[in-house]
Amino acid sequence: MGKRRSKGRNINGIVVLDKARGLSSNGVLQEVKRLYDANKAGHTGSLDPLATGVLPLCFGEATKVSQFLLNSDKKYRARVKLGIRTDSGDSEGLIIDSRSDFAVTRKDVEKALRNFAGEIDQIPPMHSALKVNGVPLYKLARKGETIEREPRRITIYSIELTEFAADELELEIACSKGTYIRTIADDLGQLLGCGAHIIALRRTQAGVFTEQDCVSVETLRAEKEASGFDQLDQHLIPMDEAVAHLPEVILPGITASHIKNGQAVLVRHLPEEGLVRLYEEEQFIGIGCIDDDGMVAPKRLIVN
Repeated sequence: MGKRRSKGRNINGIVVLDKARGLSSNGVLQEVKRLYDANKAGHTGSLDPLATGVLPLCFGEATKVSQFLLNSDKKYRARVKLGIRTDSGDSEGLIIDSRSDFAVTRKDVEKALRNFAGEIDQIPPMHSALKVNGVPLYKLARKGETIEREPRRITIYSIELTEFAADELELEIACSKGTYIRTIADDLGQLLGCGAHIIALRRTQAGVFTEQDCVSVETLRAEKEASGFDQLDQHLIPMDEAVAHLPEVILPGITASHIKNGQAVLVRHLPEEGLVRLYEEEQFIGIGCIDDDGMVAPKRLIVN
């Protein structure tokens, strides 16, 4: 039986989407994939429907670098309502406790926030896509079930109170992958003794990509209608920008051919360890890693 022909355009690159509130990450991925008529696409870690902001979408060979974006550090702007606790940690959940007889000062909040700085253990919320025995936690939560979850070590690089009112505040948070901002809000409410939940959440950075790199679905729709693929393709960012933080290794043609055949090669001026970006002359060919012998070996290669 012959190989099945893939449908759609064979495009490679990253579109940094400004996800709108109320939409699922997979829903917007499928719409943008249709707009581009792309044959292969994936996102780099979900944003809750409540959340907006930076959502990099990878097309074609760029899906091979999506894991690096998934594992990258993130930044968020969160609005937190005090006095009400919900089962999900945000305004989409059911209210499980409320208080009106509290008086929290800015100093109280700033003091409580010190508990979240640096490396901390965080228990993932039941309303999350994290799987236990193959079942997403949110499916159990919808049935009213609560199970024990193992704490996960995360890093909060900074957490700053940028706005404060009697029952509402805004936080700017820089954190490692796997951090649940809803859990931070819920834990903060518990520390303050009044309960709290997220009412608005915006991701302002994912890896190297920021709000300035973003384009909305509405803009993509309008440009597709006005100018077709030519204008849409202007938003495609080269895939190696997603791993721009890795050291660059430029290989001559013959050495690059050995790498492409799966062989480790010896190159001058390599870093001592870790991952590197590989180029054949000026063309990005993938990710390599420094092995125990100080040679660079292929890890994730791009098909050009």
